[in-house]
Amino acid sequence: LFARHGRGLVLSARGERLLREAEPHLRALAAAALATPAFSPRTSERVLHLGLADVAETWLLPPLMRVLAREAPRVRVVVTPVQFRTVGRAFATSAIDLAVTVADDLPAGVTRTTLFKGGFVCLFDPKHARLGRTVSREAYLAHPHVVVSYNADLRGIVEDVLGIQRDVRLSVPTFYDIGALVVGMSLVAMVLALVARAAQRRHPALRSAPVPLRLGGAPMELLVRSGLADDDAVRFVSAHVKHIAERALAE
Repeated sequence: LFARHGRGLVLSARGERLLREAEPHLRALAAAALATPAFSPRTSERVLHLGLADVAETWLLPPLMRVLAREAPRVRVVVTPVQFRTVGRAFATSAIDLAVTVADDLPAGVTRTTLFKGGFVCLFDPKHARLGRTVSREAYLAHPHVVVSYNADLRGIVEDVLGIQRDVRLSVPTFYDIGALVVGMSLVAMVLALVARAAQRRHPALRSAPVPLRLGGAPMELLVRSGLADDDAVRFVSAHVKHIAERALAE
């Protein structure tokens, strides 16, 4: 295929002939490899794997699915429940394409965008819990509590971070519709403000008030596998996730 020419190489006659015959095929292959796959929201049947924290289900998933039904009706979404302890493993095993959750350490190759830094509020039923618009520390600790524990124990962020023991009567594994556990009861739940608003829409009798403890909010993040950062379908969904988060905060 090659012949020596001075200090270099040139194609032989056979090499020239092979190049002429192969070049049209090579050009098409190169163009196909370098071309960006077209994504048409109206016609795409893409399946996206979304890791979702339970706290995001109520404020994110319903509006996101309404947007997709309107703008990308054939796109399908597979939701995998994740939280700060499991999201890294889900990315490492390629089980998810993107995620919305609180996260600690993540494997290399995941991009992070902070959607908001949520503050906590008390969620309660004022007909059954003796609490008002302002909740004192004493009143807060005097009431029975429901907590969300990913360890299946009776501890939450107050116990783990502040070392304060509450009167925990119920421990559940998810924030989803925690309002149903509070309404009609004297139980108090400490949740993100967005979660509280979603619960109050479902259960109008509920009220919320600031938590009378010094707790920093945890950032809710949009996480994307770096290899999909330029994927049009992932960018399309990510843009809507950011818009929904902005709108939810403004409500």
